[in-house]
Amino acid sequence: MKKIFTLFLSIPLFSLAQTQITNAGFENWGGNASPGVAAEPTGWYSNKSGSNVAKLGPTICFQDNAIKHSGNASVRVETLNYLGTAVNGAVTTGVINAPNTTKSNGYIGTVNYSSSSDIRRTPFTGRPDSIVGWYQYTSGGTGEQGKITAILHNNNYFDPETPTTYHADPTADKVARALFLSTPSTNVSTWTRFSVPFVYTSSGTPSYIMINITCSANQATTITGSKMWVDDISFIYNPVTSVKESDSEKEVKVYYFEKNIYVDFLNKSSENSTIEIYNATGQLVATQAIDNSIVNTIDVSKLGSGIYMYKVSGKSQGKFGKLFID
Repeated sequence: MKKIFTLFLSIPLFSLAQTQITNAGFENWGGNASPGVAAEPTGWYSNKSGSNVAKLGPTICFQDNAIKHSGNASVRVETLNYLGTAVNGAVTTGVINAPNTTKSNGYIGTVNYSSSSDIRRTPFTGRPDSIVGWYQYTSGGTGEQGKITAILHNNNYFDPETPTTYHADPTADKVARALFLSTPSTNVSTWTRFSVPFVYTSSGTPSYIMINITCSANQATTITGSKMWVDDISFIYNPVTSVKESDSEKEVKVYYFEKNIYVDFLNKSSENSTIEIYNATGQLVATQAIDNSIVNTIDVSKLGSGIYMYKVSGKSQGKFGKLFID
């Protein structure tokens, strides 16, 4: 049974929207495509737009229109062989860097090793509790794991942080890190939700976020064939401290059960109202006219899991609120 967390607030709707990232569902593709190279998800990058040596490897990031959690696509990364070397499947909001052909020297960062003017940083000023999303995984062999890392930071950042032979020490700019590792060598053939907390090392507000997804957690792996699919990434925030509901808001109950949102007016009338549903970035994703004399049902089966906000508007009754569909 699906459950929902509902937080009632009598403050402007869009003040509830918390920082998220664009294209977290990997619906938009076409960025950085070049002849003979598959496109990358918009706002994300693979080795094909990495440093000069990184570009030499095979395509390791793919748009998958057949296996997706919602919408039209997910991202799939694969660890593949290139001249006898396992090239880790990866996609990132940063740059995949290979200073040379020694695998252990590779890293992901916000600055291109081959071009210091190529800086890729995703603006992000929130302080979320956790990062959540959906994944599937096929292990290529013993010990292989899928890995998702999210780092909140200022200035530039590099992952892993050490050794610092080919990049600066970034630790002073880290605000928080979240790390998800799949169970070693275990195949996950159905969409499975991951949720991992951010561990904060600074009380400050970050300026950027870097998210790295790889199907081989060990960058020095010699195993090929691992695959990881990821879709519908979002961020969960601590509930905003609620304020006292007005009397009119108490007369409207909004709740969720099994892919439907229900709106029940305690003071039944012949009036009509409207419910609007917004995603966490404030985009209107659904609207429906409702009848104040009955319990109204709004089908939200096409919406992915995550945080949503609603606004019920009527002549004499209304309500703002936040919904967390899990």
